[in-house]
Amino acid sequence: MFKKVSILVLLTIFVSCNLEKPTVFSEKALNEKVYNLNDEASTFKEILEQHKGKKILIDVWASWCRDCIVGMPKVKELQKEFPDVVYLFLSVDEKKGSWKRGVERYNVVGEHYNLPNGMKKGDLVDFLNVSWIPRYVVVDENGGISLFNAIDAADNEVINALKKSI
Repeated sequence: MFKKVSILVLLTIFVSCNLEKPTVFSEKALNEKVYNLNDEASTFKEILEQHKGKKILIDVWASWCRDCIVGMPKVKELQKEFPDVVYLFLSVDEKKGSWKRGVERYNVVGEHYNLPNGMKKGDLVDFLNVSWIPRYVVVDENGGISLFNAIDAADNEVINALKKSI
C-alpha cells in the first residue's frame, strides 16, 4: 500500500511540475541564436527587445509540417484582426533552403527566424518544450509570456491573449 501511495504522490508531483506554464523566458532561451532570412544571427532576446511595448505572436513551424501549413490561413486571419501585433515565425527547419522556400511558397508574412538545430536540441526549443508543431506563444507588451502553449491559431486562448491589455 505504501508503495502505491508513494508512486501516486510522485506521479502527481511530476505531472503538476510539467503543467506549470512559465511567464518569462529563461536566460538560456533568451541567449539562443536565431538566424534571419539573410543568415544574420541575433539572440532571441535581441529580437524580443526590438518589439518591447508590442504584443507578439510567436508561431513555431516548419515548411515540412502539414499541420503548420494548414494553420497558416488561420494566422493570416489573426493578422487581419490584430494588425498591430508582431508576427514572429520561428522555423525549426534544419535545411535553411527549405525554410526560405516555404516562407515564399506559402506567402508567410511577418518576421522570420530559423532555429537550425530543428526540434532536436537548443535552449529555446527545450524551454518551449516543443514536441509538436505548430506551436503558438503570445508575448505581452512587457516581454512576459501571456500564453505559453497553443497548437491551433484559431484557439480562443490565442484570441483572448491577443485581445488582452496589460
